[in-house]
Amino acid sequence: MQNDVLISTEKLRDRMQAEGLDDTVIKDCEQIMRLEFAEYHRQLKLRYEEHLTSIGTFHQQLEEVDVEDAATSEGQLQLPKYDYSSSGREKFNEYSTTESSDDVEKQELDELSDEEEVSFFDTNECFGDPIVTCAAEVTSSNVSNRISGFNTNHCDTKIVDVELQPDYPNMLLHIPRRKKLPEPIEKEKGVSLWSMIKDNVGKDLTRVCLPVYFNEPLSSLQKCFEDLEYSDLLDQAYEYGKKGNSLMRILNVAAFAVSGYSSCDGRPCKPFNPLLGETYEADYPEKGIRFFAEKVSHHPMLIACHCEGRGWKFWGDSNLKSKFWGQSIQVDPVGVLTLEFDDGEIFQWSKVTTTIYNLILGKVYCNHHGTMNIRGNQQYSCKLKFKEQSLLDRNPRQVQGLVEDAKGAKVATLVGKWDDSMSCSFGDEVLKSKSSFLTENSTLLWARNKPPPDPTRYNLTSFAIMLNEITSDLKGKLPPTDSRLRPDQRYLENGEYEKANSEKLRLERRQRMSRKLQENGWKPRWFRRDSEDGTFRYTGGYWEAREQMKWDDCLDIFGEMV
Repeated sequence: MQNDVLISTEKLRDRMQAEGLDDTVIKDCEQIMRLEFAEYHRQLKLRYEEHLTSIGTFHQQLEEVDVEDAATSEGQLQLPKYDYSSSGREKFNEYSTTESSDDVEKQELDELSDEEEVSFFDTNECFGDPIVTCAAEVTSSNVSNRISGFNTNHCDTKIVDVELQPDYPNMLLHIPRRKKLPEPIEKEKGVSLWSMIKDNVGKDLTRVCLPVYFNEPLSSLQKCFEDLEYSDLLDQAYEYGKKGNSLMRILNVAAFAVSGYSSCDGRPCKPFNPLLGETYEADYPEKGIRFFAEKVSHHPMLIACHCEGRGWKFWGDSNLKSKFWGQSIQVDPVGVLTLEFDDGEIFQWSKVTTTIYNLILGKVYCNHHGTMNIRGNQQYSCKLKFKEQSLLDRNPRQVQGLVEDAKGAKVATLVGKWDDSMSCSFGDEVLKSKSSFLTENSTLLWARNKPPPDPTRYNLTSFAIMLNEITSDLKGKLPPTDSRLRPDQRYLENGEYEKANSEKLRLERRQRMSRKLQENGWKPRWFRRDSEDGTFRYTGGYWEAREQMKWDDCLDIFGEMV
C-alpha cells in the first residue's frame, strides 16, 4: 500500500460555495465524505491484513518443507555467496585478509570485552523480571549450533523475525518534501582559509566573523536531527522487544547509534552556530517521529533535544570540547544520549571523538574513533569500537562491536563501517568474526541510503536537503526562534551570498550579548536540567503552543536589536 495518499475536501468546498450553499451544509457534506472514506479505508485495511495472513501461512508451510529437507540431507548445508532473505537483509561473503591482520583485529576485539566493566541500571527500579528469551533474526537457511565458550541458552532459542506493520493513520499525512536545494541566485566566490588567517593576524579571533563560504545552510540544531534519519531502526528495535527478542533489539539500537555518523562523510562545511534560545522542530508523520531541539546555553555551548517515535523516546544534550593541532582539530562530545522504550527498557551511550584533517592544505575529511559503550538496564549491553584511521590502513572507517549479556557472555558481534553499513553474527559465527570482514552468514542490520543526484558542493544527503525547507504545513506556524527563519542561513541556501554575509555579521554581533543574558538569569524556554549537573530534559508544551499559535513569550532573536 502506498504512503502518499492525499485526501482533500478543498475542491468540494469551492464547488459548493460556488453554488451558494451555506457553511453548515458544506461542513456536513465534508464530514459525510470523510466518514465514507474512513469506512472504505477500514475495509481496505482488513483485506490487506487477510492478504498478509495468507502469505504468512504459505511462507510458514514452505519453511516447514525446507526444515524437513534439511534434516534428511547429508553433509553440511552449503550457503550461496549472496543470499537475499524475505525480509530484504543481504548476506555477504568474507573478504580475503592476511593472517597477521586477522591476529591484530582479533586482539582488538578481545580488548573490547576486557577494556572496562560494563555498568548496568538497577533492573528492579526500571522493570520487573528480565526477559530471558532472546532470538536472532536469520533466514531459514541459517543454522544455530551449540558451541563451547558461549552461553548455550543463546544458541537454542527460537528464531524470530519481525516486520513493521504499516502505520495506517499516518498514510494520509504524507507531506511533499523537496529533493534538491534552490538554484543559487549569485555566483559564489571562493575564499581561502589561509588568506583569512593571514588577514587577521594579531586580531582577537573570537571577534572575527568567518564568511558564510565555510558554512552549509543548516544549523547545529538541524544537524542533531540528522542523527534520526534512520529512526526506523528504533521502530524495529521496539517491535523486536515486544516479541521477546531482546538481543535483536540492542543490535538495532547499536546500528542506529552508528548510523548517525554516516551523514558526516564528505561534508566540507560547518553548520551555523545557533543563537541562544534558537529552536528547531521536525514533525515527520510519515516516519512516525516528532523532534524538537533548543540551544540552552551559550557558555558552555549546549544543545538539548527530545524526540518521540513509535514506542520510544530519545533525548540528550551535547557540548563539544575541541583541541586544535595545526592541520587538524579534535572534537570530543560531552553528554549522554538516552533511549527509552515504552516497555521500560533504557539504553544510554555517549558519542565518540571526531577528528577533522587538512584544515589548511589538502582535502578536508573527518574520522570518528574511540569506544562507545551502550549500557542497557535489562539483559544486554554493547561495546562498539570505532577504529582510528592510520596512513597505511587498507580498510578505513571500521566499526567492531560485541554484545554481552548480564553475566558477561558474548552473544553476538557487529562489524561494518560508519559511512556504509553494519551487520551482525550469532552463535558459532561469533567466534569466526575475529576480523572486521563480514562472513557469508552475517545479517545486515543497516545500510546507508543512496546519495541524491545533485548534492551540491555541501554534499548534503537526501534527508539533510529537506531539513531547512518551510513546507506548506509550516508556513505561518513556526515560532520566531526556529532555525528555518534565520536570515543568513536562508540567504545562503538561496545563493544570495552578499546578504548572507552581512546578516551573519549582524547576528554574530548580537550573539556576543548572550553571555550577559545568561548572567542576568536567562533560562531556556522548553528544557530544564533534571538535576544540578544532569541532562536537560524537555518540559513539554511546545507542540500544544504550536497548535494554538501562542508564541508571545518567544523572543524575536533574529530581528534587529532595540
